[in-house]
Amino acid sequence: MTYDLMRILVLNPNTSADMTGLVMRVLEPLTPPGVRLKPATGRFGARYISSRSAGAIAAHAALDAYAEHGGDCDAVYLACFGDPGLFALKELASVPVIGMAEAACRRAAALGDRFSIVTGGERWGPILTEFVASLGLSEALASIITVAPTGGDIAADPEGSIALLANACRQAAERDGAGTVILGGAGLAGLAARVQSLVNTQVLCSAETGFAAVLDALHGPTDKPSRGDLAFPAPVPSTGLSKHLAELMSSAPRIA
Repeated sequence: MTYDLMRILVLNPNTSADMTGLVMRVLEPLTPPGVRLKPATGRFGARYISSRSAGAIAAHAALDAYAEHGGDCDAVYLACFGDPGLFALKELASVPVIGMAEAACRRAAALGDRFSIVTGGERWGPILTEFVASLGLSEALASIITVAPTGGDIAADPEGSIALLANACRQAAERDGAGTVILGGAGLAGLAARVQSLVNTQVLCSAETGFAAVLDALHGPTDKPSRGDLAFPAPVPSTGLSKHLAELMSSAPRIA
């Protein structure tokens, strides 16, 4: 496929620039000619999201980053598994917004078999169960397996994490009946191919799968709804927000 100078905002609402760099290193070799990646890291919040409270703050950080950096972009890739702020971004943005977890789950479900998610951080189990339900994919979900290290820990020591992740993938297939396993999380970006060599079930990299969905969206973006859910919200005054986000909230259609 060919692209005519299109820009993708790669938005990481974690506040770790190292995590943003990891995702960029995985995506850059997959980026076709004519596409430019514009990274943005959360300006405030947790270094790595591993709880509901951190995720709630990250949703605000995602909106803040889009308001500041999204004005010249043709699509937004919310490059954080769990997709904090996903539907709010879809509402405020005038361009396609693709979430890493959203795209990976939809792709895994489309493959036909039930799927599992393997990720780092014990608190992600119920959070992701609710997220999959919000996508209407609960019946396709075989299990969610969380390993003790967080995604940030895994990113810091990928070599020491491969065997642990492979064991979790085998458990998902053999115990839970998963035909596909998603390695979920920015901190796990780029590890799926190495884990795949150690297991018999299909393993998807959430970062790579999400990016493929963003590229597809550039070729066939859906029209922004003019009314109803995910249409631009009515302009509203605000207090305490950043300049860019306050301006966006007071006149959402300005960003294009």
